[in-house]
Formats: sequence, C-alpha cells, structure tokens
Amino acid sequence: MRVMGLDYGSKTVGVAVSDSLLLTAQGVEIVRREKEDKLRQTLARLEEIIKEYEIEKIVLGYPKNMNNTEGIRCEKTKAFAQMLERRTKLPVILWDERLTTVEADRTMKEGGIRRENRKQYVDKLAAVFILQGYLDSIFHAKE
Repeated sequence: MRVMGLDYGSKTVGVAVSDSLLLTAQGVEIVRREKEDKLRQTLARLEEIIKEYEIEKIVLGYPKNMNNTEGIRCEKTKAFAQMLERRTKLPVILWDERLTTVEADRTMKEGGIRRENRKQYVDKLAAVFILQGYLDSIFHAKE
C-alpha cells in the first residue's frame, strides 16, 4: 500500500508518495495549471500518478489559519477533496498543513538553494512534509 500527499495551491499541486512500508515520503512532482479553476488536466495527471504508484489513500494538506480558523482556502480545499474522492474512488484525508510551506522554504535555504530557485521546489517539498506528518502519526499510533 502507498499513500499520496498533496499540497493544493491556487495554480499548483505538490505531489509526494510514500514508500510501500509507509515510513517515508518522497517528492514526485509539481502539477501546474494556468488558472485556479481549471482542474481537468490536474486531476487527470493525479490519476496517472495514482495508477503508476498504486496509491490507495490520499492525504491532502488542509490550510487552516494560525488561529485554527478556516478561511476561503479551506473551502476550496474541501471542494478539491470531494472532486478527488469522486474521480479516484479513494479516501481523502484532510491534514493540517500549517507551516509546511515555511518549513519547506527553511529546509531549502539551509540546503543552500538560492531564493530565486526555491519557488520551483517548495510545493513538492511541502507535499513531502504533509505526507511525512501523516505517516509519522500512524507510525506512532501503532506504538
């Protein structure tokens, strides 16, 4: 079994997948689109990745505000989750993603990636952090 992690943004979706033992998350790609509401090609590409990696569950970053309230991005994320579930027939888990983009940016800065180059990687790395957080939680739940 493998799990897919997604960082859903207005024009990009960062994608990560787990290993078959559900221990680690690896970044796969960033799916880009021209307009926020044009999701047909994005969903088609995600379906291809699901088949390629034999994904059985999706963890979707849920962008709550720092004060734990839900804004417009949460509503759009819920709608995207419903589209994913209908189209893929897979369960979609909403996962608190607060600070994952900040953490991804900091990790790249510490790794020596120049500021102008970070934008092309940040969504994929944020998806890794979202998925790894989920994987760590299920691992610790078994202990």
